[in-house]
Amino acid sequence: MGRLFILVVLVLAGIWLVKRALRALDAPERPSGPEPVQDLVRCAHCGLLLPRAEARQREGALYCTEDHARLGPRQR
Repeated sequence: MGRLFILVVLVLAGIWLVKRALRALDAPERPSGPEPVQDLVRCAHCGLLLPRAEARQREGALYCTEDHARLGPRQR
């Protein structure tokens, strides 16, 4: 009875190790450095800081949304 128990434990441990090894092979490699710093810009209407890639440009100014681009720069 003890030998059967040890055999079952060994088989389960083997299956677990094989699955773990296969999962490690399928996992995408993570970049080894910090994420690149994005250039931040300020919305001309509300002043919100956002990445330049997400900003909308209109008439030479940058905005956070299409609505703010439509409204234009805030009048002070």
